[in-house]
This record gives sequence, C-alpha cells and structure tokens, in this order.
Amino acid sequence: MKKLRSIDEVLDFAIAGEINAHELYIEMAAMVENPWMCRTLEGFAQEELQHRAKLEAVKAGKIALEREEVGDLGIADTLEDIKPHAGMDYRELLAFAIKKENVSHRLYATMASIFSEPELKGLFRKLAEEEADHKRRFEIEYDLMTF
Repeated sequence: MKKLRSIDEVLDFAIAGEINAHELYIEMAAMVENPWMCRTLEGFAQEELQHRAKLEAVKAGKIALEREEVGDLGIADTLEDIKPHAGMDYRELLAFAIKKENVSHRLYATMASIFSEPELKGLFRKLAEEEADHKRRFEIEYDLMTF
C-alpha cells in the first residue's frame, strides 16, 4: 500500500475504496436476473455513494465523524468466500456483502492501529465502525433468513 502522509491522502484512499465498492455493486446488479436483487444491489451501491459523500464532507471540513460502538453477530467468520455470479440468490448476495464489509472493516481497523496521530487514528476507527455497522445490518438480514 502507498504510504499515506496526510489526512487528505487518507481520506482520498477511503473515498477511492467507496468508489470501488459502488462500482462493484453496480457490476453485480448488471449480472443478476432477478429484478428485486438488482434493486437491492443498486441500493448497496447508493449506500457506498453516501459513504463517499460523507468522507468528502469530512475532507472539506463540513462535518466531523462521531464514533459509536457497533455490535458483531460473528456471521462473517462462518461464511465461505463467494464470487459474484449471474445466478446468485439473495442468501449468496448477503454472504458476499457481509464478507466485503468485513474486509473493509478490518482494513480500516488495521489502519487505525498503525497511525499514532490522533486525527488519523480516530478517522480510521470511525470508518471501521461504519463498515462494521453495514456488516451487522447484512448479518441481521442473513440471520433472519436462516430461521
């Protein structure tokens, strides 16, 4: 990974990650045949755009990220890796989203542990919490489908 030297570079890195996630969900939406799953993926893509907008607002100094504690159902650790494919069912879609959000959460948590600067540490902790919140929402939906 490129060495990030400023908060702006860190925010640019996070923004690029949200752009990539948005594009991935759009690509997946084009692969599925079920119109409802297509709309669900497009909704996931919209959430990634909202994350991007929030990060851009932080970069512009318009808002500050507040920390909050997020629970974890632990489902991500029990799921196998799934590659996006045209015949995905909703359960596979949720499993994929859980894994993706878990990877993002771990990346941001690791970055928070690397930086000693309080602003960068706090920023990455908050980003990790936001990704954990998304993962938890998907885990709840996945769990509800199981029972």
